[in-house]
Amino acid sequence: MDRRRSGRAGPPRPGGRRGGHPTQDGRGTVSEDEQTLARVALTWLAEPGTRSVHQLVDDLGPVGALDLLLDGGAPEEALRDGVAARLSGGDARAVAAEAVGRATRLGARVVVPGDDEWPRRVADLRKLRLSGKQRRVDRETAPPLCFWVRGPWPLAEALDRSVAVVGARAASAYGTHVATDLAYGLADRGWTVVSGGAFGIDAAAHRGALAAGGVTVAVLACGIDRPYPMGNAALFDRIADTGLLVSEWLPGAEPLRPRFLIRNRVIAASTLGTVLVEAAARSGATQTTHRALGLGRGAMVVPGPVTSAMSVGAHEMLRENREARLVTGLAHVLEEVGRIGELAPVPRGPDRPTDLLDDEARAIIEAMPRRGTVAVDTLAARAGVGVRTVLRKLSLLEELTLVVRRDDGYALVSMPRSTARGR
Repeated sequence: MDRRRSGRAGPPRPGGRRGGHPTQDGRGTVSEDEQTLARVALTWLAEPGTRSVHQLVDDLGPVGALDLLLDGGAPEEALRDGVAARLSGGDARAVAAEAVGRATRLGARVVVPGDDEWPRRVADLRKLRLSGKQRRVDRETAPPLCFWVRGPWPLAEALDRSVAVVGARAASAYGTHVATDLAYGLADRGWTVVSGGAFGIDAAAHRGALAAGGVTVAVLACGIDRPYPMGNAALFDRIADTGLLVSEWLPGAEPLRPRFLIRNRVIAASTLGTVLVEAAARSGATQTTHRALGLGRGAMVVPGPVTSAMSVGAHEMLRENREARLVTGLAHVLEEVGRIGELAPVPRGPDRPTDLLDDEARAIIEAMPRRGTVAVDTLAARAGVGVRTVLRKLSLLEELTLVVRRDDGYALVSMPRSTARGR
């Protein structure tokens, strides 16, 4: 199937479940629906990425973990306080059930671990540790408990061969051009383009992929029913038609500032590599690249003008991280994330008639006067090459139509200025 030119044939697989069998949880046998609702409720009670909640789910299962938190048994005081505050706004299981119903009405679905379409690559977030980072968002980087997904593609299939293209919201014309061009090329070659749906570089990446007839995924920092920014509403509708809108937050969730940073770990973990196109000194896009580095993913940076404030963060990323790779186009990106053999060609100028000459022949060409003729003895002295060698090389140069013999010596054949003297 050609992913570049058409959406996925047939309806989406709602939830993509492997079966309907009940499983053992901390409190006994529970159904898949109960487990899914518990995961949704846990995501409502504590922000995604909270490691202690993820550990409880590992130890007790989602239903057991939810029961523990609802009983006030959270292992950390901050988590207990957060859960209590959230519970003052409603019943966790009722909120979860209402959210699932709301998503169904939107034509969206909940995807959880164990579903066929769960993207297994995000499990690598278990081992992500960012050294020297003190902020909560840099410490709480556990894998998602669930995803809300809107669009026709199975999530795992869409992300299997994917690259993130991220960067500044206040993008320059240069950055927008580069992001659009890169995304178009990736999508045209069957790669999924992942970004965050923001203005600037994100939107340019999504539009480039759509223009190529490819698949693009927008990972949101709010509910899938209120994509942000609203100025991109038409773009989000196009993505939902042929690609995917994805979020960890319940429908209706607001796009709070910390959530954009929490979301970035998913962009880094779900893709094979991240391309940073433009970033100011304090850009959140650099955080996505740091997470890609921490996960051992390809971390690529497009250089910009040294006079541009929109490239300061990108250049610092290259200076401070030896593992980050400078890329200047599609071929470089494919070399970093593609299969073995997808190597970028070495850039070089146009071929010249003198490219295949040896050192002695080059010396003779360089010693030739630009106008008029020169005798063999004079040419040998100017080139520092023996007379016999000069005669032998002049025969070769005649065959290559680089020189011509006259009655009074040898003359250069007229060449374009770009080839004269190897310029």
